[in-house]
Amino acid sequence: MQLAHQILVLFHLIGLAALLGGFLVQIRSKEPEINASMLNGSFTLLITGLALVALEEVGPDPVNHAKIAIKLVITVVIVVLVAKNRKFATIPRGLWGLIGGLTIANAAVAVLWQ
Repeated sequence: MQLAHQILVLFHLIGLAALLGGFLVQIRSKEPEINASMLNGSFTLLITGLALVALEEVGPDPVNHAKIAIKLVITVVIVVLVAKNRKFATIPRGLWGLIGGLTIANAAVAVLWQ
């Protein structure tokens, strides 16, 4: 069970890195877009996050449902924004910033909320 948890955390971090990396690579771009890294990273975050919660629910420690709910809402918003806008050649800079901000906020909730 511990190995499965560690592997899921690894893939969760890879998803975060892909989403954030796809965002950061476009900082100087005049016309940002939703790239494959952002799309794959957002779905990886959602799937591995749900799997991690499922593993935690069957474990002996209590789960912080408020934290999980906030992270789930943020992640679903990111996935919807990325999936809906991937077909466009460019996206507004404000939308691009919102996706990046939500990604960083999601990571901050995970790390800072004890």
